[in-house]
Amino acid sequence: MLCTPMPQDEPHNAKTMNAAPPRILGLNPWIHDFAAYDVWARPLGLYYLLAILRKAGFSVSYYDCLGRPDTSHLKKNRYGAGPYLKQALPAPKILGDVKRRFSRYGLEPERVRKDLSGAEKPDLILVTSLMAYWYPGVFETIALAKEIWPDVPLVLGGTYPTLWPDHARNFSGADEVFTGLADERIVDLANRHTGWSADNPVKSGALDDFPYPALDLEGAPVFAPVLTSRGCPFRCHYCASGFLNPEFLRRDPDAVFDEMLYWRERYGLRDYVFYDDAMLVQPEKYFLPLMDKILSRGLNCRFHTPNAVHIRNLTPRTAKTMFQAGFQTIRLGLETAVFSKRNGMDAKITRQEFLDGARNMKEAGFDASVVGAYLLIGLPNQDYEAVKESISIVKEAGIRPVLTHYTPIPHTALWEEAKASSRYNLEADPLYTNRAVFPCQKAPFSWKLLSELKNLCAG
Repeated sequence: MLCTPMPQDEPHNAKTMNAAPPRILGLNPWIHDFAAYDVWARPLGLYYLLAILRKAGFSVSYYDCLGRPDTSHLKKNRYGAGPYLKQALPAPKILGDVKRRFSRYGLEPERVRKDLSGAEKPDLILVTSLMAYWYPGVFETIALAKEIWPDVPLVLGGTYPTLWPDHARNFSGADEVFTGLADERIVDLANRHTGWSADNPVKSGALDDFPYPALDLEGAPVFAPVLTSRGCPFRCHYCASGFLNPEFLRRDPDAVFDEMLYWRERYGLRDYVFYDDAMLVQPEKYFLPLMDKILSRGLNCRFHTPNAVHIRNLTPRTAKTMFQAGFQTIRLGLETAVFSKRNGMDAKITRQEFLDGARNMKEAGFDASVVGAYLLIGLPNQDYEAVKESISIVKEAGIRPVLTHYTPIPHTALWEEAKASSRYNLEADPLYTNRAVFPCQKAPFSWKLLSELKNLCAG
C-alpha cells in the first residue's frame, strides 16, 4: 500500500505553504531476471530524494513493486533478508539460448494495479532503477503507471539510465530520463514539472546536511540502510562506482550515529545495513569512532555489509571492534585469491594482507558462518582453475567463499575486454550484460561449471 506519513522535517520553503503542495510519488520497479534475492536491498537513493523533496515542502509518497515488507509470509532470515514473491515469465527472446527459468520478482501486477488505481493522483512520478539488465521490469512499471495516470509526468532516474542514457530515452516510455546524481537538482526538476517554486534545502556533496532518507515511507521498516560515505577512492577495473559517484565523500561519525539512534528510537530497530563502497577506508578517522560511540552506549545492534569491506583495513583492532559491536554478516572484497592472476583488476590487497585480515577476523571471534569473501566469476577470459584455487585458499584461511557473478558495465576499464570476449553484442542491449548468463564467454551458459564451483564452495 502507499504510505504518506507526516513529515519529519519542517518544510524548507515557507513561501509556498499557502497553496496545497504538489504530490510526488516514488516508484521502486519490479525485477525481471533469472534469479533475484533480497539481500537487504532498498532504493536508498530514492529515499533520500523523497526526503529532500519533503523538506522542500512537497507531499511525497512511495510504492514498492517488490512488495516489502508485505511478504512476511515468505521465509526470511532473522535479520530481514529473504526471497521475493515471483511469477514465471517468458525469457527475453534475445536470451533464448539460456536454459534457465525467468521470472518477475515482486507483487502480482493485479495487486499493484489495484493499489495504484486506488491512490490519490500524483502530480509527478519518479521511477528509480538499479541493474541495467533489469530494465524490462522498469518498463513494465512505467507502462502501468502511464496507463493509470497518462497525463502525469514521469521521470526515470537511477543507475540504468545513467549508464545507458540513449537506451532509456529511446525505449523506456518515461517522459524524461534523468542521469547522474540528483540531490542538488531534484527540487528544480520537481518545480519544473509541477509549476511550484520550492528552494532546494541541500547542497550536493554536503552529506551530513541531507535529511534522513524517507525510510518511514515503508510503513514499518525491519532494518535501516545506512550510508557513511558515497563513492570510492579505488578505481577497480570491473566497478562503475567512480563513474556513478565521481567524488569520494565521507559523513561525520557523529552524524551517522545520530541517524542510527533516530531509527532505533523511532522503530526499535536492531539491524543496520551499510551500503558503503569503502566503509573501512581510514578506519581510525571514521569507522572506529562510530563503533566506539555505539559500544559506549551499549546499543546491542546487528550490522551487515553486503557491499563488502576492504580487507587491507581489517587490523586486529578493527576486527575486534567489529566483533564487539555485533557484526553478523560480513563480506570481504577479495575477487580472487590467486594474486598472480589478478591481471590489474584492482590494487586493493596483497596475498599477505588477505591472510592477515582473515587471521585477525578469526582471532577476534568470527567464524566462516559470518565472514564470507566475494570471488568474481564470469570475468572476460577467466581461468576457472584459478577460481577453484581461490576457493581452496579462502577455505583454508577459515573464510567462506561467496561466488559473485561479474557484470560487464559501460564506462569501466574492463568494458572493452568484456565486449571482445562475449558471445553477444554487449553494446546492442543491456540484457546481454546479465551476469546470470555468463555473458563474457564464447560458450553458451551451462549449469555444469556453475554447479561445480558452487559444490566446491559448499564442500
